[in-house]
Amino acid sequence: MGTVAALAQERTDLQPDEISRLHRVVEAWGIIADLSLSDLVLWLPTWNDGGAVAVALVRPTTASTTVEEDLVGRFVPRGRLPEVDQALHFGRAIGNAFPIRSEPDSQGRVIGVVVRSSSPTSRVTGQLEAAYLEIADELLHMLVSGDFPPPAYVGESSDAPRVGDGLVRLSPDGKVTYASPNAMSVLRRLGLATDLVGADLGPLLVRLSHRHGPMDQNLALVAGGRAAGQTEVENSHAVALIYGIPLIAPGHANGALVLLRDVTDVRGRERALMSADATIREIHHRVKNNLQTVAALLRMQARRSQSDEARLALGEAELRVAAIAVVHETLSRQVDEMLEFDDVIDRIIALVRDLAPALGGTETQTIERSGSAGMLSAEIATPLAMCVSELLQNAVEHASAGVIGVDITRADSSVVICVRDNGQGIPQEVRENPADSGGLGLQIVHSLVLGELQGTVSIAVQDGTAVSITAPISGRKSHENV
Repeated sequence: MGTVAALAQERTDLQPDEISRLHRVVEAWGIIADLSLSDLVLWLPTWNDGGAVAVALVRPTTASTTVEEDLVGRFVPRGRLPEVDQALHFGRAIGNAFPIRSEPDSQGRVIGVVVRSSSPTSRVTGQLEAAYLEIADELLHMLVSGDFPPPAYVGESSDAPRVGDGLVRLSPDGKVTYASPNAMSVLRRLGLATDLVGADLGPLLVRLSHRHGPMDQNLALVAGGRAAGQTEVENSHAVALIYGIPLIAPGHANGALVLLRDVTDVRGRERALMSADATIREIHHRVKNNLQTVAALLRMQARRSQSDEARLALGEAELRVAAIAVVHETLSRQVDEMLEFDDVIDRIIALVRDLAPALGGTETQTIERSGSAGMLSAEIATPLAMCVSELLQNAVEHASAGVIGVDITRADSSVVICVRDNGQGIPQEVRENPADSGGLGLQIVHSLVLGELQGTVSIAVQDGTAVSITAPISGRKSHENV
C-alpha cells in the first residue's frame, strides 16, 4: 500500500482522504480479479492532467495473467489509453475501464480508474465461470457507484476466503441460486444432506452451527446476504469460514455473494498450539511452585539451625532456588519463552533485601538498578538471573553501609550487567583465577557465564568491587557444538 500513497503524493493532487479510499479499493479488489479471471490495474490522473500513472496491479489466482510486465509506476500520456481518458472525463464505465470517485455517490470527483485486462482468446465457459464473470461485473459496477468495498462490515473483515474455496450466489430474498462444487463440499462436511439450490442459506447455516457458547449473531446476517462481513460456522464435524458481500444494483439489492472456506484443519492446529502453550505455562507454574516449596523448606531449616555458618549457607541456598523460581514464575504468565528481564532483576533485588540480615548484610545498605536489559530468552535469563543473585549475595555480605549498584547496558548483540559495591575488594589471586581461588558464589558465576551464557566475566577493584558480566544475545552456539 505504500506504493499507492507514494506515487499518489508524488504524481497527483489527490487529498489524504481520497488516497485512503484508493487504499480500501486495493485492499479488497483481489476478489474482483479472481471472479473476472482478469488482471486489474489502477490508474490515477496526474496533477497536470497530462496523462495517467499506474499505481497498483493485481493478478488473478483463477486464471493466467495477461499483464506480464509490472506496470506500477508507468506514466502514459493522454490519448494513449482512450478508455481511461473517457472514464476519467465522463465518470462512468467505458468498456473495461471503471472509474472510482472520491465519495460514494455521483457528486465526488473521479480520482482513479480500474482497468480490467483479460485474455482476448475466446473461451468456452461453464456454469462456474459464467457465475464468476456475472458477479465480477456486478462488483465492478458497485465500485463505480461507490458501494464496493462495502462501507461497513460486521464481525471480521480480514482473511476472507478465496473465490476458489467455495462460492454461493444468493437471490435478493436470500435463496441459493448457484453453489460451486467446492462450496458444496464444504457444506457436505458440515453435515448438509439436502439439495442447496433453492434453500435459504442463512437459516440453513444457523441450523448446522453447534458451536459451544452463544450463537454468533452475525451468522444469519452474513450468510443471508443482508450484511457484509465475516463469521464462522462450527459443529462437531467441521469449521467453515463464511464471508459475504451484498450485491447492489442501482436502486435495489441484487442478492449476495457468499464465499466459504473449510478451516477445520487450521482451527485444529490453532487449538493444538493453544493447548501446548497452556501446557508449557502450567509446567513453568508447577516448577515455580516446587522451587518455592524448596526455598521455604530451606528457610525453615535455617531458622532451626544453631550454627551461624549453617544459617548463612542455607540462606544462600534459599536465594539461589528463589532466583530460579522468579524466572519460572515470569514464564508461567506468558506464551513465548521471552521475558522482561528487568522485572526478574527487580524481583531478585527484593529477595536479596529481604534476606540481607541472614546473608550478613546491614539495614543501611540499599540496592539500586540502572539501565534496562529488555526482553531476553529463557535460555539466557535463567543463568543470568543466577549470576546476578550470586553477585548481590557477595555484595551484601562483604560491602559496608551504602549503595550497591546493578548497572545494565543493552546492545544489539550483548547485554552487560555490572554489580558494584564499596567493600574492601577482591584479592588479586581471586581476580586472576576466580574459578579456583574464589568462593562458591564466584565459582558459580564463572561457571554459568563461561558455560551457559558463553560470555565473559571481569572484576575491577577501585573504591570497592565491580564485577561485570557480558552475555551474548545473538549468534549463540548450541551446547552440542560448544
